[in-house]
Amino acid sequence: MWNGLLDASWLDMLLFAALCCHLTLMSVTLYLHRTMAHRAVDMKPGLAHVFRAILWLGTGMRTVEWVAIHRKHHARCETEEDPHSPVIFGLKEVFFRGAELYGHEAQNTQTIEKFGHGCPNDWLERNVYSPWPSAGILLLLAVELVLFGVMGFSLWAVQMICIPLLAAGVINGIGHHWGYRNYESDDASTNVVPWAFVVCGEELHNNHHAYPSSAKFSIRRWEFDMGWMYLRIFSALGLVKIRRVAPQPVIDRNKKLVDLDTVKAIVVSRLHVMEHYAAKVIKPEQKAALASATSDAQRQAIKLARRPMIKVEKFLDEAGQKRLLAGLEQSDQLKTVYEYRAKLQDIWQMANASHERLVQALQEWCVQAENSGIDSLQEFATRLRGYSLKPSTVLAR
Repeated sequence: MWNGLLDASWLDMLLFAALCCHLTLMSVTLYLHRTMAHRAVDMKPGLAHVFRAILWLGTGMRTVEWVAIHRKHHARCETEEDPHSPVIFGLKEVFFRGAELYGHEAQNTQTIEKFGHGCPNDWLERNVYSPWPSAGILLLLAVELVLFGVMGFSLWAVQMICIPLLAAGVINGIGHHWGYRNYESDDASTNVVPWAFVVCGEELHNNHHAYPSSAKFSIRRWEFDMGWMYLRIFSALGLVKIRRVAPQPVIDRNKKLVDLDTVKAIVVSRLHVMEHYAAKVIKPEQKAALASATSDAQRQAIKLARRPMIKVEKFLDEAGQKRLLAGLEQSDQLKTVYEYRAKLQDIWQMANASHERLVQALQEWCVQAENSGIDSLQEFATRLRGYSLKPSTVLAR
């Protein structure tokens, strides 16, 4: 009984714990996150029941609570109503007390009622999973004590801290504080690493916030989303159906007139648009400004403004705002392209504007940009006219 029925070695127990944690994390990202919270995937009931059982045993979390809290996080991101934003609570609080923040929000009945729609309400949910959330983790403890003896408790403890540490701490905490950003989305989300193995793809958090309803979190060719790999396998087996992935912009270079199709395509692909603007307009003008600078002080000011020029303005602290203004003062062209960037963003924020007004506003922006005398801005405006819609439900390759 001291060593349990399996009399397992240390290596066996280590591999068992790693496998259990991996299955739990896989269940979170594939079932709770991509299937239930964002409806990016349709999952066969049999596979869904497997993941629900794993989550009951490994976490004790109720599906409706996780889904509701996550949806609220997206809807209220980086505001006072965000259940776990490091911008609001601080990184230390979210990293070390993320599970407590989750538990506190789970008690908010208004959150559950407003954001928890569409979750399972079958016999198992009503009679086992929801009323007895702790029974699963206690059953897991009992099984591991029988199999591994007293070391089963240590294995169980490792599994119990898996989600609070990696999901609540690393993704909700570090994933909104440190890392790289492919897109300047209206939040502080980051990609922690480009090769998302440990948390099954959740590490690509900025990509996810840019396109929340996408089943695939990787965007760049050099990024790897393990969760997407599993989805492709399950899709080939007929166990899941991919509903949506991030849209890829279509550029019709023969298109010369701005129409409603252009506007809709740009709104859908607005983060791609701003990424392209940063690479093809701001970066060349900063390079030109550096080349024409006449002093080290000018060059330093331009270099320090590089990041603030593409960052979402509301996330610039006082020092960042000063660096931005100091850099823009060094070059009229830099100031011009920065102003055009803001004007372009204003177009898709015209929530109450008619279709005709949106088309007119975009057409005016393109005409003004083409008459600006700035080559990079002219080329960008010409390309912008060619944006066309493409169904986002087509499976990415």
